Amino acid sequence: MAPSARRKRVAFFGGSFDPPHFGHLAVARAARDALRLDAVLFAPVGAQPLKPQGSTAPFADRLTMTELAIAGEPAFALSRVDAPDPAGRPNYTLDTLRRLRAEEPDTELFCLLGADSFRSLGQWHGAAEIPFAASLIVASRPGQRLDDLAAALPAPIALEVAHTAAVSADPRIELRACTLRDGADRSAALYVLPGLDVEISASDIRAQLAAAADEHVARELVPSPVAQYIRARKLYQ
Repeated sequence: MAPSARRKRVAFFGGSFDPPHFGHLAVARAARDALRLDAVLFAPVGAQPLKPQGSTAPFADRLTMTELAIAGEPAFALSRVDAPDPAGRPNYTLDTLRRLRAEEPDTELFCLLGADSFRSLGQWHGAAEIPFAASLIVASRPGQRLDDLAAALPAPIALEVAHTAAVSADPRIELRACTLRDGADRSAALYVLPGLDVEISASDIRAQLAAAADEHVARELVPSPVAQYIRARKLYQ
């Protein structure tokens, strides 16, 4: 396909980002480079349905920290598409993806998530529709079996084809491509990044930040501007 006719490729990367850290950046870079994404939308969530206790840091702080974390990164952009609902309703990924598709119908849309989030997919609102709203990109760990991921798929979706000869735009990044099908014979692509040995648990990061004695320790966990912001705002203490 000629470059002028190529569809724009955008990945929605939602989450609490409480705080955004090096694991988030590593996952987004791998997806961007392997799938030649034009944009990765970092979208802090207002109210996550599966976390009724809410986030530790307020949305405004998480938004600012995310903006600081991705500054200067090619193709990374901050999105407010998952901002708190004025009526107090929870943010559902399916609704957000459908809204993004309606706003840019000619864009090839992806949804980027970690393996831990993917394993809870069956509990998400409209879970069986999400893979057909946007192609999923799952950041996995070395040794993660595709069978384990397939077990997390909500009925009636099944993993039909899995292979390792995927079209990674960066030969240094392993990429697996799979095909998903449902009972209505719809098909959707699922991409797996199986070689990312990075920590993406924000709860562990928060615990380490709370125990950190100085900013130098924090800078090993989150980008320096984020560490400075956390210290200035006295977050996670």
